[in-house]
Amino acid sequence: MLKTTTENDERRTDKSRWNLVVGGETDRSVRSYLARTGGKKGDLSRFVERAVRQAIFWETLDSVWERNKHLTAGEVQDLADRAVAEARADRP
Repeated sequence: MLKTTTENDERRTDKSRWNLVVGGETDRSVRSYLARTGGKKGDLSRFVERAVRQAIFWETLDSVWERNKHLTAGEVQDLADRAVAEARADRP
């Protein structure tokens, strides 16, 4: 179960505290990596946040690829061209 609490500080207005459970090997690997790269206080949180953002990005990308796999390259280019034209037309 993932337990979260929300905190405020001067750098970010919304900050959640997670209590995570990871395997011992994962813990040693991450902490060893952070130590080798000059890790400081807070680097573990930044490392986890970056990993989560990357995982969400790749999962989203895989979903888009799957959803659009039936399109040809030309169809994708046409869709992109139309989206760019619409965005440019909306500019003042």
